[in-house]
Amino acid sequence: MTHTTPSYALLPGAPDSPVILHVPHSAREIPDAVRSGIVLDEAALERELDHITDAHTAELAERAARLSGLAPWRFVNRLSRLVVDPERFPDEREEMLSVGMGAVYTRTTHRGVLRHADVDPEPLIERYFRPYARAMTEAVAGRLAATGRAVIIDVHSYPSVALPYELHGAGPRPPVCLGTDSFHTPPELTAAARDAFAQCGGTGVDSPFGGAYVPLEFYGTDARVEALMVEIRRDTYMSEPGGPAGPGLTHLASALAALVDAVTG
Repeated sequence: MTHTTPSYALLPGAPDSPVILHVPHSAREIPDAVRSGIVLDEAALERELDHITDAHTAELAERAARLSGLAPWRFVNRLSRLVVDPERFPDEREEMLSVGMGAVYTRTTHRGVLRHADVDPEPLIERYFRPYARAMTEAVAGRLAATGRAVIIDVHSYPSVALPYELHGAGPRPPVCLGTDSFHTPPELTAAARDAFAQCGGTGVDSPFGGAYVPLEFYGTDARVEALMVEIRRDTYMSEPGGPAGPGLTHLASALAALVDAVTG
């Protein structure tokens, strides 16, 4: 990936689909210039990527898009969240700063050192975070202009056993956790997700992870933008921590497609 290549991809769906499947944490790629600022050796970095990457979620979204009656749009991060995490607040509003995991991580999943604590995050935020945020904002604006609404379905996964970095890891860890926002997640969207994933082992809400991603331009002000985070427990579809996908991925893709169809139907 060259310096001028976007670190994300907007993959078009049907012109009249309001749905964007957002896949922010599926990639493992780290540019050389960014790798030089990470203190882990290669073996430790690979282990960290195993733990932190939402493996196979880009494939899950791709399969679901193919199965959907009205193909959703997909916005996919091409770089590891160890470069920047596009879903964090880039300032002091971010609660994960307390464990060194703001927009630019300085700590690992096991609270070890990833980058030196005095690293200046601004160059990475300027190079990667802000262009990503602008592009996602434009993608949502495009769905609003085309359909009058936008539905962001955030596709994530999480480990079956809590990792030390988790701030809210003591609660339930259902097969599918639905993250909601009090403004942007209407009850009908949560109910549709519960129905769609009912055959995937059960769902829970906002535990161990809560909230839903909305670009800041629309956050808390534009109810036409709906959002839901879908967090899938990794042991339901893959070998942990960073192994191959299993047959559960097919079942989950069908469920995600059913959710897309319910939203667009």
